Amino acid sequence: MTSLTLARWALAALPMLLGATALAEPIKIAHVYGKTGPLEAYAKQSHDGLMLGLEYATNGTFEINGRAIEVIEKDTQLDPANGRSLLEEAYADDNVDLAIGPVSSGVALAMLPVAEEYEKILLVEPAVADSITGEIGNRYIFRTGRNSSQDAVANAVAIGRPGVKIATLAQDYAFGRDGITAFRDALAGTGAEIVHEEYVPTDTTDFTAAGQRIFDALQDAEGDRILFFYWAGGGNPMGKLQAMNPERYDIQFATGGNILSALVGYKPFVGMEGATYYYYENPTNDINKWLVEQHLERFGTPPDFFTAGGMAAGIAAVEAIRRAGSTDTEDLISTMEGMRFDTPKGEMMFRAEDHQAMQSMYHFKIRVEEDIEWAIPELVREITMDEMDIPLGRSD
Repeated sequence: MTSLTLARWALAALPMLLGATALAEPIKIAHVYGKTGPLEAYAKQSHDGLMLGLEYATNGTFEINGRAIEVIEKDTQLDPANGRSLLEEAYADDNVDLAIGPVSSGVALAMLPVAEEYEKILLVEPAVADSITGEIGNRYIFRTGRNSSQDAVANAVAIGRPGVKIATLAQDYAFGRDGITAFRDALAGTGAEIVHEEYVPTDTTDFTAAGQRIFDALQDAEGDRILFFYWAGGGNPMGKLQAMNPERYDIQFATGGNILSALVGYKPFVGMEGATYYYYENPTNDINKWLVEQHLERFGTPPDFFTAGGMAAGIAAVEAIRRAGSTDTEDLISTMEGMRFDTPKGEMMFRAEDHQAMQSMYHFKIRVEEDIEWAIPELVREITMDEMDIPLGRSD
């Protein structure tokens, strides 16, 4: 081959070589979450689950279509301003293809406009407030985590029945207020009625005054009297209000599910009912079986509430990129709208109108075993996505 021929061959091959180089560039995913702070237990579970989801969905290669996955962690410290600036940094400086997170609804709300400004996807997991995929959301926001309405509708199915009078206790921010609003709406038609709503700061440790107001509101109500807790993080409001002897007013407690360490506090409440997003013994499918086995082997404990959520987000990201054949935002949006994908909870589906993942929830009744340190939310039945009329959020 002459020098001239060799040179011509090199020039002809250059576009293919450049294309191969571009193809080999890593797929960058930012995990922007509250790694430190009051919800760090949730955050660790979410990150462990995310990495397990990426592993499972790629058969252990951490590659999609020949490109390696690079996960960049950013700690919001549960500060909305940090969340906003760190997401900007991820999109602008790190040039990530998409972002996942955060833990807190307040932080998520601050991050929504950033995704729209940079026209890149933010896959929300596990922040819950309805408003995230509601009217203040935008077309770049998808969510695998459940929203407040899914919590509310599932719990309304579990405890709503004619003659029930309910008081609620929730935290005074987006998570709590959105959750109780959705719960009130979900109870319509069940025959149950909310007679009092109580909101307290997230760092509340003394629930005496709030508890007395709740007891005063319920003590003269006719019918079954239930105090429903909608709570995230520490504080142990159930334990504190149990010490105030609600039995004297025939008041029963009800609440949603929680992480294993919080379920320890459910042990005094045998027979208490509610609905949960996940407990590792509730779903029966191959992905959950893999998750439980791997988590026990690697960490020595069963997977927790937010581990399953993080895994669902990881699987969704891989499936979206694989099916789109691209990390282009518009390709991903068109692929993800209406996309069905399997998770530890079974099948999920991104609703095309607002990008909320439709999914099953689990009606439970608390059971206690002496050799298990937490209370067991024993499955009463799976509440499938088709059974829940979840209000539509944002719609273009």
